[in-house]
Amino acid sequence: MPMDPRRDAAGFPVTHPPVGVALARGAMFRCPACGQGKLFNGYLRLVDECSACHAPLGRIRADDAPPYFTILVVGHVLLPGVFLVEKIWRPEMWVHMAIWLPLFAIVCTLMLRPVKGMVVAWMMRIGLTGDDQGPRLPAPGLPPRPAGDA
Repeated sequence: MPMDPRRDAAGFPVTHPPVGVALARGAMFRCPACGQGKLFNGYLRLVDECSACHAPLGRIRADDAPPYFTILVVGHVLLPGVFLVEKIWRPEMWVHMAIWLPLFAIVCTLMLRPVKGMVVAWMMRIGLTGDDQGPRLPAPGLPPRPAGDA
């Protein structure tokens, strides 16, 4: 079967969007390649492929990068507030824990999904599509997929 001239070997459109556009699409939970299809099939689970452009999103493995970047950003945003409150009011440690621990947890939880979308967009943009990992293995207890159905 001849390859579609508008797509590269990985199946992505030949004309990739600019990095900023791809990152914005990922942060808005949209396919970084086309901006039309949804990126997630749950809180953090990626869809297998884009419903609009059929870009293979499910094989991209962001692994620990989204939590790392989330903690890095949230820490840099909230930690000055922790130090400021400590310097001005000097509250007891339990007050810090009652205020800052839930705040850090809530903000990290809210930011993790857009950050993962941006990491996936960045990985797509630089060509880390997950195709280098070989064929996807079937789940335990399921029969193997036919060779042409990856």
